[in-house]
Amino acid sequence: MKRSKNVILVMMSATPLLLTACSDETTREGLYTSVETCTAQTNDRSACQQAFDQARRQADSGSLRYASREECFAAHGTEQCEQRSDGSGHSFFMPFMTGFMLSQMLRGNQSAGLTGTPAYRDRAGNWQRQTDPITGGVYRGGIGSTAMTPIRAQPNVAPTVTRGGFGTSGSSRSGS
Repeated sequence: MKRSKNVILVMMSATPLLLTACSDETTREGLYTSVETCTAQTNDRSACQQAFDQARRQADSGSLRYASREECFAAHGTEQCEQRSDGSGHSFFMPFMTGFMLSQMLRGNQSAGLTGTPAYRDRAGNWQRQTDPITGGVYRGGIGSTAMTPIRAQPNVAPTVTRGGFGTSGSSRSGS
């Protein structure tokens, strides 16, 4: 009898996960260099502006920091960094935000969430973003706590759509 109760409890706790996995959710994500190019691709100026503003706030918070100009230049290229201060007399260097990612969760045709994150270019011109923008840190001697992840999307083109649901991993292109 005890084993039956355990099985029932496990099944009950898994039900919300199963229902979520079978939902009709999609995520639209695109890389943009300006609000205007985002709007031209998505026809949603409000979402583009909101994502850009969120990305700008995140970039301005200084979560991606380098201890020296040389370290920033080595990662992002000459003249792609600026000096900032934390207000306590400590200065650091940050790369310029050169684009932003717009990620929009959709349920059916309704927006269910929107995020914007800053995008940067590395010294070779490749797009990248922070793996964990909340826990950034200062690089010292080329070693830091902020990891960068390559962005595979092409800038200013129709966003990639990933469909949710149990066992799905397909994606498609969408211009809407």
